[in-house]
Amino acid sequence: MKTLVTIGRGGTGKTSFVALTTKYFIEIGETPLLLVDADSDQNLSEMVGVDLKEKGKRTISELLVETFLEEGGTTVGVPPTKRIESKIWAHGMYEGEFFDLIAVGTKWVEGCYCMPNAALKGALDALTKNYQYVLIDSPAGLEHLNRRITSKVDDIFDIIDPSKKSFDHVERAHRIAKEVKIAFQNFYVVGGFRFPENLQTQAESELKFKYLGKVARDELVEEHVLAGKSLLDVPSDSPAYVSVKKILEKAGYKKQ
Repeated sequence: MKTLVTIGRGGTGKTSFVALTTKYFIEIGETPLLLVDADSDQNLSEMVGVDLKEKGKRTISELLVETFLEEGGTTVGVPPTKRIESKIWAHGMYEGEFFDLIAVGTKWVEGCYCMPNAALKGALDALTKNYQYVLIDSPAGLEHLNRRITSKVDDIFDIIDPSKKSFDHVERAHRIAKEVKIAFQNFYVVGGFRFPENLQTQAESELKFKYLGKVARDELVEEHVLAGKSLLDVPSDSPAYVSVKKILEKAGYKKQ
């Protein structure tokens, strides 16, 4: 089992990258997968063709609201995350043919995400052994690293755009991952769909991490995202998908 975490600033195309990575692993037969939507925007399920509400599934945050606010459950004594563990399995996880999916959801109360994060971390600790890969779509910025939803990952993919802030983000993300003691094997940089190819040399020279290439801009993918259609349905010769396939192959993810 390997865990892949995708991070980056907002709008770089993180979620599209995770969805197309899902398509790649399905096509090369590396399943089952666990998809984790840790972003409060909750776009990942839509991009892989899953309507959680239609499937009768709820986010971890929604389950916490039901358990500890609407139903009057207490947070004293037994850890709250343990009390909703069975609810996560029964009501929070979408189970599909090739992948399962769970989502943190939007902030459940005023303040931090501490309880939803703890619930997700507990769920992941219990679940991950059942999958070939765990693919985590992180929130914009560095929240995932700070929250330590996962303390051990294999590869981190930082999706960048053509901005100084994005370049700075890479350095900060790597430093924070080290500071909060997240164990990882590789830290990769990937150009998002807005990243011009003529900046590749600059990315390779200024950033001390391996640059794997860029995600090709693809009108069909953009149309799918705008219409809320699954990216798993884009053709295998789509420019964006082909570019993600090459990026993953460079990272060592090839059909056995």
